[in-house]
Amino acid sequence: MLDAILASTASDSGSPAVTAADFAALPLPESYRAVTVHKDEAEMFSGLTTREKDPRKSLHLDEVPVPELGPGEALVAVMASSVNYNSVWTSIFEPVSTFAFLERYGKLSPLTARHDLPYHIIGSDLAGVVLRTGPGVNAWRPGDEVVAHCLSVELESADGHNDTMLDPEQRIWGFETNFGGLAEIALVKSNQLMPKPKHLTWEEAASPGLVNSTAYRQLVSRNGAGMKQGDNVLIWGASGGLGSYATQFALAGGANPICVVSSPQKAEICRSMGAEAIIDRNAEGYKFWKDEHNQDPREWKRLGKRIRELTGGEDVDIVFEHPGRETFGASVYVTRKGGTIVTCASTSGYHHEYDNRYLWMSLKRIVGSHFANYREAWEANRLVAKGKIHPTLSKTYSLEETGQAAYDVHRNLHQGKVGVLALAPQEGLGVRDPELRAEHIDAINRFRNI
Repeated sequence: MLDAILASTASDSGSPAVTAADFAALPLPESYRAVTVHKDEAEMFSGLTTREKDPRKSLHLDEVPVPELGPGEALVAVMASSVNYNSVWTSIFEPVSTFAFLERYGKLSPLTARHDLPYHIIGSDLAGVVLRTGPGVNAWRPGDEVVAHCLSVELESADGHNDTMLDPEQRIWGFETNFGGLAEIALVKSNQLMPKPKHLTWEEAASPGLVNSTAYRQLVSRNGAGMKQGDNVLIWGASGGLGSYATQFALAGGANPICVVSSPQKAEICRSMGAEAIIDRNAEGYKFWKDEHNQDPREWKRLGKRIRELTGGEDVDIVFEHPGRETFGASVYVTRKGGTIVTCASTSGYHHEYDNRYLWMSLKRIVGSHFANYREAWEANRLVAKGKIHPTLSKTYSLEETGQAAYDVHRNLHQGKVGVLALAPQEGLGVRDPELRAEHIDAINRFRNI
């Protein structure tokens, strides 16, 4: 299988040297290697603080059987994947064990019962090659080089047919479903697949999926903030996995990002992307909480004053929120009258506190945004494929080292995105369009060169 993929990738013409029929004829292995958590270890971190929980102790590399292929599904040979914060949550069994998700999904139908297992194969990104497609799949064939977005939907309810994120059975693949991307083979629905950007390596192509799509919906889509030219956008964690894409979307869309970072090194990353307005929250000493229970409105006001210094006297139109509890009070305060706080996560805590007077009396909006629908994910991937938005990969690990990769993300020791090689034997493989790559090579390597 790997030999066929590497032979196909090695074609100088840009067209596969191995045909769809060749791939379809390849025998599937009975088992494959996958990164898992174990159901009988779900209480292993009981009594520890979030910071004390170590993904290196809970993540395993197991040999697992290849799952049954159902209608509308595809088996993909995973060349590379990446670590997202949902993989950290899974690994430390917070806010709940993901086995609760698998049990619920397993009750939906005889086919979904496959997902309710004593192990959970995690991972919500991949770049790879289609191996098999199930009945009813017409758009994809064996041998197609693909990336996958992580939205899994059933679409049997009318609720999801205007925006598939509103499907009552909406789930995040590899987090709320099994058979995720941190493995040598993954099981996906065919409507998760998108064309792999041809100028990127496997590990680069695997890194944008979840965060790029999430940032696109949150900031650009009408389902999120609906950013327009000239908007001032406050971006928390602007050099991180989510923030690095939000910063790129703001710059590409004619907006003005105000990038909040936590070190001079991260500030330099933002400058290298083209951002000019940067706040180093550690260097400037912002402390939005006096203690565990009380925030400090004086710090909100100090942040607002600093923003106006950077924008020529203007408040922010949009706040790109994901830290949650630590920053949310400040986010609501600094947003301009009629502006939008759009939130997709709560990495510092889920229980947000803010002064509602600054929301209702100034007609501000709080918008919840969760991942992206297929159309939004497709548009976000299309921008990557065209070289308009670039991967933010900083480091790549082997599948055996996934625990360390998740630890780095958990402790915020990384920049941008952390990649994981699955079947790919080394970095640098999978490029189909070297000319486009050469045109954007500095931007592609930006986070590696810091």
